[in-house]
Amino acid sequence: MNVVWVNRSFLDYRVPVYTEFDRLLGGGLTVIFSTKHTPDRVRSKIEAELGPRAVALDGERVLFHKGDNRCDFANAYAEVTYQPGLYKQIRECRPDVVIAEGFFRWSPAVVAYSIMHRIPFVISYERTHHTERNSQWIRTVYRKMVTRLADAICCNGRLSAEYSHWLGMPMERIVTGGMAADSIVLQRQREVITDEERNVFKEQLNLFSPVFLYVGQLVERKGVRQFLDGWTLVYRRREGIKGSLLIVGEGPERQTLQDFVRNNGLANVHFVGGVDYDRIADYYASAEVFVIPTLEDNWSLVVPEAMACGLPILCSVYNGCWPELVHDKVNGWFFRVCSG
Repeated sequence: MNVVWVNRSFLDYRVPVYTEFDRLLGGGLTVIFSTKHTPDRVRSKIEAELGPRAVALDGERVLFHKGDNRCDFANAYAEVTYQPGLYKQIRECRPDVVIAEGFFRWSPAVVAYSIMHRIPFVISYERTHHTERNSQWIRTVYRKMVTRLADAICCNGRLSAEYSHWLGMPMERIVTGGMAADSIVLQRQREVITDEERNVFKEQLNLFSPVFLYVGQLVERKGVRQFLDGWTLVYRRREGIKGSLLIVGEGPERQTLQDFVRNNGLANVHFVGGVDYDRIADYYASAEVFVIPTLEDNWSLVVPEAMACGLPILCSVYNGCWPELVHDKVNGWFFRVCSG
């Protein structure tokens, strides 16, 4: 069976998924993606796995744009694009099945090919009722129309499946489990880090146990500012308490967050900026607890990454993965975030 999966942009975590899927297909998977919107390191990894069946396209044109694309919350802006050669590339692969990544910019070409050639069409989808709470009516109408044309939807978990069913897909044609972190590699990387290496690393970063770790973008949506509000309250009320907060990531909120830390005298909060994915296990190894205080996320793959490295999880209920992955007082705790 030949399957074409059209995914305009993806990161490192998808490579193991595509590799395993290709193995199951006996070498029948082709992934089509954007040169501009997929990082070079990820392109190198997927090309190493799929060879010429990893197809990068460039020259995308923006036909329509409305809203603020600097806002990281879902549905804050709308954009219609045209990717030259996309339909032709799908046709040249002669697929038996086509897969579209959500209802996004390149999906109409996948839908059109499915209709014209009368082959099954599958949607890979991540969104939930919470992430789509502010979805405009025209988006919802479009999604419901495309859902009627699809043969199945592959979701990450329960919350995404509930939203897909609401869009009109029968539950018997919804499959969950389509999202995965590179857990095996991370676990192996963590296991070879010795206690001595871990302690030296913590000393270099001036960290004191227990170390709470955040990994992700520094954007408003991730709720880091709200978490720092809580961190400030705890450390002001409990004088002499030990512990450090390590923040790994970059984004437009970094300077604002650093100013907040400095103005509140939080000497135990440390920013290290962006870290290459191949080195992230060192940072997971330095921590005792992982925290993800997001205000809106489909399925944060940093959660299974941290779990693969043996960390308990502090996770907000606005993260679509918590029902499956975080079991309260067993392997972590979940909580609500106050955005006021």
